[in-house]
Amino acid sequence: MLALSNSPVYGGQAQLEGVMFGGKEHTITAIRRNDDSIDYYHFKKVQKPILQKLKKIPFVRGVVALIESAGLGSRHMQFSGDRYDVTPGEEAEHVEESGSKLQMILGVAVVGILSFLFGKFAFTLIPVFIADFFSKWIDGKVGQVLLESGIKLLLLLTYLYFISLTPIIKRVFQYHGAEHKVINCYEAGMEINVKNVQAQSRLHYRCGSSFMLFTVFVGMFLYFFVPTDPLWLRLVDRILLIPVVLGVSFEVLQATNACRNIPVLRYLGYPGLWLQLLTTREPLDEQVEVAIASFNMLRQVEQQPEIAATLNHD
Repeated sequence: MLALSNSPVYGGQAQLEGVMFGGKEHTITAIRRNDDSIDYYHFKKVQKPILQKLKKIPFVRGVVALIESAGLGSRHMQFSGDRYDVTPGEEAEHVEESGSKLQMILGVAVVGILSFLFGKFAFTLIPVFIADFFSKWIDGKVGQVLLESGIKLLLLLTYLYFISLTPIIKRVFQYHGAEHKVINCYEAGMEINVKNVQAQSRLHYRCGSSFMLFTVFVGMFLYFFVPTDPLWLRLVDRILLIPVVLGVSFEVLQATNACRNIPVLRYLGYPGLWLQLLTTREPLDEQVEVAIASFNMLRQVEQQPEIAATLNHD
């Protein structure tokens, strides 16, 4: 779930057997260990003045927030991946064995950012080559842009569908649903307990899944204003427009969230919610318990920062 770091709202991400929640200054992940205990990881956000200024600029702030989210998410995912299935007392040995050379050299945050950028480039450029292959039958800018966007949407849906069939991703998507339910319960002003949380929707307007879908439609709209021929120029245009597509899509995401309680306008966010039917699953009570534990610990740390010293952290 995406949120600007200077905003009072909370954001979060599903992890391996856990959930990460982030506020303005702190991020907390709670995971379920194999002995059924709950373990925590804390990371304090680095408040760099230049980034804080960029986050106040519309269309630029979205790109900054996304890169920051990728870096933070990779740190927390590394923790959950190293710890959730390890017997308590064996953490140090396991972490030493599982740390990759690349992560030790570049750092986990950099790996996460590079993975995000690589995925975005591949998702943007592969449909271009496929659409160009069919240019003999579907030519012209309008036809090519529509075909390219359709292929991009099909790739996105196919990818999400097939990974959702794997047991480990299915559980991650259940924790994704738990994350949304906790946020929905909090935003509804209800007491945060398992019963109230489970009664909430597993969908949320501010979800990163909705953002992925918006990039397809925003990109299609922008591509109508740039050339599609020759192929090399089309590829250059797509690469140069990546930050523009990301920035505009982020603003669309924020706008649909702001309009979710307004009649008629709330429907603008429905396509993103429909996509979340693929990226979330109904969580079990014990998974909701983990999400609640993460959210409550974050709020405690925000009120009493010294508590963070008792948690796992960098």
